Formats: sequence, C-alpha cells, structure tokens
Amino acid sequence: MKFILGTKQEMSQIFDEKGKVAPVTLIKAGPATILQIKKKEKDGYTAAQIGFGERKLKNIKKPQKSHMKGFIEKNGYGARFTKEFRLQEDEIDKYNLGDEITVEVFQEGDKVEVSGISKGRGFQGVVKRHGFHGGPRTHGQKHSEREPGSIGSVWPQRVLKGKRMAGRMGSDRVTVKGLKIIKIDKENNILAIKGAIPGHRGTLLEIKSQKFG
Repeated sequence: MKFILGTKQEMSQIFDEKGKVAPVTLIKAGPATILQIKKKEKDGYTAAQIGFGERKLKNIKKPQKSHMKGFIEKNGYGARFTKEFRLQEDEIDKYNLGDEITVEVFQEGDKVEVSGISKGRGFQGVVKRHGFHGGPRTHGQKHSEREPGSIGSVWPQRVLKGKRMAGRMGSDRVTVKGLKIIKIDKENNILAIKGAIPGHRGTLLEIKSQKFG
C-alpha cells in the first residue's frame, strides 16, 4: 500500500491535452520519514508510523525526542505530525526505520483515498445541518421557514437519542474515496488530486492508495 502525509494548500484547475478542465486540490505531501515499524509478534498488529512537518526542538519533550531521534538527526528539527498506517504482514518487510517517503511513491492516474478533518461550522440549525425543508408559510404559520417542527408524540416524554436536531456541525473526520491523482510536482512535493477534499488550508491529510478500484 502507498501512503503519505500532506497539508491542504488550495484549489485550482488543470487543463488536459484536449482542453478539458479538471478541478483539483493541491496538497503539499511529504517528505515523510518512518519513525517506527510495528509488527504482529511484538505489537499485535502491523503498521508503519511516519513523521511529517517541522516542529522546533524546544517544544518537544525528551521522550518524544528519543522516539524521533533519527528524524531530528537528519533534519535538525522534530516532526510536527505523526500518524500510523496499517499494513498487511507481507507489506511491512518493504519498509525500514528511517526510510523517506515522497510523492514519487505515487503515479499520475493512481486512485487514492484522502482523510482529514472537515471545516468547523459551529452551531447550525436543522436546515443546514440535516437538509430539512422547514415549515410552510400558510395555514396560520408565520415564522416557521427554518424550524424543525414536531420532535415526537406524547410517549416517551423525552427526546430520543440520535434525533436529528440543531447542534454543532463540522470538525468531523471525513474520508473521500475514489479520487484520482491528476499531476505530480516532484520538485515542490505537490500532489494535484481531482475533486474537493475536506478541511481548510493547512489541514493535515492522510493520503493512501485505494484498496479496490
């Protein structure tokens, strides 16, 4: 499985050879370094932990410095982000501690899935949060365009769990699958992925190859 960490930059558009436009999201991905290899015999599962980004050494505690010792010696600063990617047992032997992962692991045309934290919307009503159409203006109602309406009958005299009502919206982990890599800029470590991706500019994104399809 191919994987890398990146941060969302901005949205743009790319024209192909036929002049057809494709909306893309530009992601600054990598270079990332493998900080730890987890194996089933010792840890109970197989995974690779990678570090990405820049963090000042004065803001890192001693146990963390020891954990990312190789990263610090190589770059002169600590990793801002660390994430784990689960791998199959036959895949884990391909990776070694200290290996660098860049955008070159991917190819143009690859299908990927991207995970990130969506934008926070704050407290929102049912129309924006759940797509309710609101109440009618007729039949004696005057100010019910965006109201939720009835939330239940007499029994059980309480609001049932999971009831769709107004509340906090956004800031959720969202995974978008089936995205296509349109272009790779190896010099600047940029991935141009077709379509929209969750989060604001600077959001940490986990990019990995699509398992199926």
